[in-house]
Amino acid sequence: MEFGNTGSLAEDGIHVDMDRLKKGEVNLGTSIMAVTFKDGVILGADSRTTTGAYIANRVTDKLTEVHKKIWCCRSGSAADTQAIADIVKYEMGLFDVMDQTMAQAKDRLVTTSFAASRFSAYCYDNKDMLTAGLIVAGYHPAEGGRVYSVPIGGSYHRQDYAIGGSGSTYIYGFCDENWEPGMSEEDAVEFVKEALRQAMKWDGSSGGVIRMMILSSEHKHPVRHLYLPDDDYRRNAN
Repeated sequence: MEFGNTGSLAEDGIHVDMDRLKKGEVNLGTSIMAVTFKDGVILGADSRTTTGAYIANRVTDKLTEVHKKIWCCRSGSAADTQAIADIVKYEMGLFDVMDQTMAQAKDRLVTTSFAASRFSAYCYDNKDMLTAGLIVAGYHPAEGGRVYSVPIGGSYHRQDYAIGGSGSTYIYGFCDENWEPGMSEEDAVEFVKEALRQAMKWDGSSGGVIRMMILSSEHKHPVRHLYLPDDDYRRNAN
């Protein structure tokens, strides 16, 4: 794979190095995060997709289902992260068939930790060819709510909350100051929303709407939230 080594400095002083992208690559300049709360986890993301310095899509959905109550947030190359998510989702479907014979939830194979380990394996084995930073989060009766960060390179780390993407550099202090263990669902939603608002405010590669997915013991199915900038990010739709 050939990369260019040239770039240009625009009049506004922003360095634009389009040749560093693979030919035709769409890059998710982005803000993603996932947090644990008392009853489960919440995933959140902005919706802006960039190709170099250009906005390719204003309303991208960066929250991807892996299994019933296991989802992931994607950052990096859109093509790479979509391919990995599709492969792991297919695997989880196969293991789910095997799980139907397991009487106890603790014996079932399809858990958040297992899904995260599969993401890690694919990212690590192909680390020289992939640009993929992911956050895997989910709720399982035997594990509760769990969040795993899978950064570029393929390692994976269980965390109370995880942030990623270009916008995350602006909100480390905010998250450290405001995250609390055992938050209620309402408090966790407000925390994620405000963190993403700040990331989108300061990061030029993040923007659009805020999407959230709530996975918990209190909801039989995943619950989706959508917040629009037009109405100051008040709750818009499920």
